[in-house]
Amino acid sequence: MIGILAGMGPRSTAPFIDAVIDQCQSLYDAKLDEDFPRIMILSLPTPFYIDRPIDHNLMSRTIKEGLLQLQKAGVDFIAMPCNSAHLYYEALSHSINVPLLNIVDETLSHLSGAGRATILGTQGTFDSKLYQAGFSKAGVDFYFNEAWQPRIDNIISLIKSGSIGTNAANEWNKLLVDLREEGVTEAVIACTDINAVLSYDETSINLVDSTKALAEATVRKYLKLNSR
Repeated sequence: MIGILAGMGPRSTAPFIDAVIDQCQSLYDAKLDEDFPRIMILSLPTPFYIDRPIDHNLMSRTIKEGLLQLQKAGVDFIAMPCNSAHLYYEALSHSINVPLLNIVDETLSHLSGAGRATILGTQGTFDSKLYQAGFSKAGVDFYFNEAWQPRIDNIISLIKSGSIGTNAANEWNKLLVDLREEGVTEAVIACTDINAVLSYDETSINLVDSTKALAEATVRKYLKLNSR
């Protein structure tokens, strides 16, 4: 049974489940209801605020409690579709007795490494340098304009408030145009909330979606366990 610790934020949960189902169809041609895996989903409200510092002790403790709930429910491994939560990955992975997939590692494996790359996520994810370290190790040309972060934060806030198809989508495409003008050819989507506006993309930038990368890893892990 797959465990999914989601709800960070609430609108990122459904897109991740959809992505897992898509990968089931893509990777092993699932068709009938019984072809799909058993999944235990916990949508976990967390003390995260886009406009204030994170209380890291409270945040990591909250996430750990969610992981332990899923473990108690009998899951065989856990996927956590939240980039910011991976700030605490090492401690969290050692706090449970089942494997915890790593969204950062899975996402970086999908980079082409060609051209100039950037990262689009929360301030916390950016400051953690989780992805920047991966870029450096892979020899990727990384670029980020500090003026982009307030605009990214605004897009995430609009998505969380439900203003997706108009305001958030418009601001999203304006941002992508500016990225392209500054030579960015590849962008890691390092916030699962941003999935809500990905379908509105009107540029030629290669978007490496952390949600899709983790969903693929989730189904591959499921298939590996089922083959034993």
